[in-house]
Amino acid sequence: MISKVEHTECYVYITLPGQMQAVTAGRFVLTVDKRGLPLGRFVYGKRYLERPDAVALDPVELKLSSQVYETRALRGVFGVLRDAGPDYWGRRIIEHHSGKLELSEIDYLLFSPDDRAGALSFGLNLLPPAPKREFNQTLDLSKLQKIANRVITKENVSIAITNNQITDLLLIGTSMGGARPKAVVEDNEGLWIAKFNRTDDKWNQVRVERTMLVLARRSGLQVADSKIVEIGGQDVLLVKRFDREKKPEGYLRARMISALTVLRAEDTYQSRDRWSYIFLAEELRRISAEPEKDAAELFRRMCFNALISNTDDHPRNHAVIAKDQDWRLSPAYDLTPSMPVSTERRDLAMVCGSQGRFANAENLLSQHARFLLELEQAKSILSDMESVVEKHWYAVARAEGVSDADCEKISSAFVYPGFTL
Repeated sequence: MISKVEHTECYVYITLPGQMQAVTAGRFVLTVDKRGLPLGRFVYGKRYLERPDAVALDPVELKLSSQVYETRALRGVFGVLRDAGPDYWGRRIIEHHSGKLELSEIDYLLFSPDDRAGALSFGLNLLPPAPKREFNQTLDLSKLQKIANRVITKENVSIAITNNQITDLLLIGTSMGGARPKAVVEDNEGLWIAKFNRTDDKWNQVRVERTMLVLARRSGLQVADSKIVEIGGQDVLLVKRFDREKKPEGYLRARMISALTVLRAEDTYQSRDRWSYIFLAEELRRISAEPEKDAAELFRRMCFNALISNTDDHPRNHAVIAKDQDWRLSPAYDLTPSMPVSTERRDLAMVCGSQGRFANAENLLSQHARFLLELEQAKSILSDMESVVEKHWYAVARAEGVSDADCEKISSAFVYPGFTL
């Protein structure tokens, strides 16, 4: 049962590269300033700073230092801490369990499960607890799907959900972005994010997303591994966790932060001027261990999103990870087509060129140099990718089990007429 006390501070733990037991990195305190606005403070522990293997929590805000860091953004929560907390779906599950419509930001951190994205965790004790190895197994997917359906249904219908059921769901939270029902499950290969269809989906979302991941890889992108499993007559998409590596004695963890944090942005429209592939490419040039490769990879991802009309390409659906000391762009994930009405103009969620968010070829090429690409290189990448998407999306979709009727529903997403105007 979640405590009714709202906490205002917690310890921040980190699992260091090559290790499996977390150590205490520092302390986070959330208060209010003189105007009554949220104020967050973080300070690294002295013992942590003395460690020869200590690493910064992120390469943006909280660099290794003895100073007291402060922020008033994001309700006083530093971006790297927000990324380790629950997303929209995870918050809903925690709220169901607590019986409250909203909790303090620190409570969301404390009560989210230990399978969170990245290498951070949180607690009220100076010393971190021993790592947990209890995960839902893939054989539990049918049960989890049913419970998730009940949570979704409760939006419109009053249905009792037991604490035991919510406890099951509390094992499945993740902060990798998105509002769709999902779970973290384990098999012999490691940890996977399981994504379920919703009863109100207009098409088989699970198989369509799997199609986009396969099509993206065929188009030359680095993407998360995935597969479809059928559980109780329902499709479930499993996406491999790229921030975890399974070992006989446990899991290695990679640090991970969203592009939202890299861009020092918020997930509100007031902060949307910072949502930019151009700005993200420049940040990658500063923090990536291989900036040329990552900038070019980001260009490919931007082009692919435009070619499939993925208008949900917001900064939470991009990330950087560090399996050791070095930061790199993460594999692509959450690739989904949308069907805007207009055939002349479609916009991405992030700025992609001199004409803003306009998802057409001319705009995508307009800032090629910011991605460390010559114009001819960029044109070649885009041309090749356009050919693959246009010629192969249908065959890939059918091979991945998307029905002919669903293919018809999503057909307008691919290389829309205005793309080359």
